[in-house]
Amino acid sequence: MATLRQLKYLVALSEELHFRRAAERVHVTQPTLSTQIQELEKRLKAPLVERGATKVMMTPLGREIAARARYVLAEVQDIVDLAASSQHGFDGTIRLGVPPTLGAYLLPHIIPDLHASYPNLKLYVQEGKPNELQHELQAGRFDLVVSPLPINHSDLAVEQIFREPLQIAAAPDHPLAQKSRIERVDLAGQKVLAMEKGHHLHDQVEQLCADFDATLLRDFEGTSLDTLRLMVGMGVGIAFLPALYIKSEISNRGEIAVLHLNAPDLYRQIGLTWRKRSVHDTFFKEIADLIRTTASEKLHEISVIR
Repeated sequence: MATLRQLKYLVALSEELHFRRAAERVHVTQPTLSTQIQELEKRLKAPLVERGATKVMMTPLGREIAARARYVLAEVQDIVDLAASSQHGFDGTIRLGVPPTLGAYLLPHIIPDLHASYPNLKLYVQEGKPNELQHELQAGRFDLVVSPLPINHSDLAVEQIFREPLQIAAAPDHPLAQKSRIERVDLAGQKVLAMEKGHHLHDQVEQLCADFDATLLRDFEGTSLDTLRLMVGMGVGIAFLPALYIKSEISNRGEIAVLHLNAPDLYRQIGLTWRKRSVHDTFFKEIADLIRTTASEKLHEISVIR
């Protein structure tokens, strides 16, 4: 019979496709991980991994078993959480995933109220790209994820919490910065910077460029919003930046001009998501309400969704 540890190692290998990286991820040595994968193959009497000279690939059966193992591991984690909640209620640790385009600009406003409401709650926060966070949420490595929408996974519950406007940033000497207000037609032919692929914001800006007949600078994609801000300041192009980032990092800077576009639908929608069968479903809905309340009181740049 396969063990949970072996399934955990198989999932890590299926996602990393590299024995050393998979071993580092699950905090064991490479020989240990390799031996346990081989033992799993013996127990199942089937090859799960194709071991090449330079790369690792999963067999079709290995991919299928790894996919099912993710759900098994998530269910086991829910059992552990259920036992913990029966003893401690909402005490303990919640593992929260956030994208780097949002977490640092939202959480500082939310954490004080969250701690005041649940003083014994510990929050473990880790950043990642939205698609990766959702995948790890399904696998049980996170309990809760704050993410731009949409989230299209039937096994995840989603609470819409607010809309965050996107505003245009440009260098102060950019031609658009000389206008008191810009219209959609002003963006035709403009060079636009965006986050690298894997972020919702990349896909959204790519669609905005198509809608406004602007040019997406694919050779100058940013790894962070700060990178975009620096490139904007150097005159490389303009950028669509979230309002909370602008509030935190640009409001008092003279090297960036923030422009207002006459387009009321220019925003991204943010939601809170968790596994539908989570034992903390009621608690997570309370957290969503707390974020809405705090945002309506402190963050007037965004629009709360009730």
